[in-house]
Amino acid sequence: MIEVEVKVKADHAAVKKIVLEKGAVFSGVEEQADVYFNSPSRDFSKTDEALRVRLVNGAGEITYKGPKLDKVSKTRTEYNCPADAENIISILLALGFFKSGAVAKRREIYKLDDFLIGFDTVKDLGEYMEVETDVSDGSSPEEIKGATDKIFRFLKSLGIEKDASIKQSYLE
Repeated sequence: MIEVEVKVKADHAAVKKIVLEKGAVFSGVEEQADVYFNSPSRDFSKTDEALRVRLVNGAGEITYKGPKLDKVSKTRTEYNCPADAENIISILLALGFFKSGAVAKRREIYKLDDFLIGFDTVKDLGEYMEVETDVSDGSSPEEIKGATDKIFRFLKSLGIEKDASIKQSYLE
């Protein structure tokens, strides 16, 4: 799967009001605790990859994210798998991977059409909004760009310009 994602700084109270007026439906709240790992054989910060173990409301998952596919968003190939967080962390450490950072956040999730909208309150960083949609692994660059452009049109309808897009992770 390719996750097409755009992240922006956002005043939750103001933006959420508009998102709800557009018909977004509340989907839930997640308390997320992420531990990021780096490889013993290559530096993920240089290869633009990410390996993360996440606890979501107590349930674990491991995620690998490939390099970003464009210069305007956080679009990348992503693979997720449920996992026993404690055991997978032990396995990664035993294999020589090492912890490279941690992020704690509260995410309110809304759905609107084919968008998943996350209002993130990130510890020590503040309020952000992520808008994402998925396209299949075999999608052409034009299909990926079309999905990215659709997100940017949605953000524009909220009064958020394309140049507000943040391409860095919460760790950077």
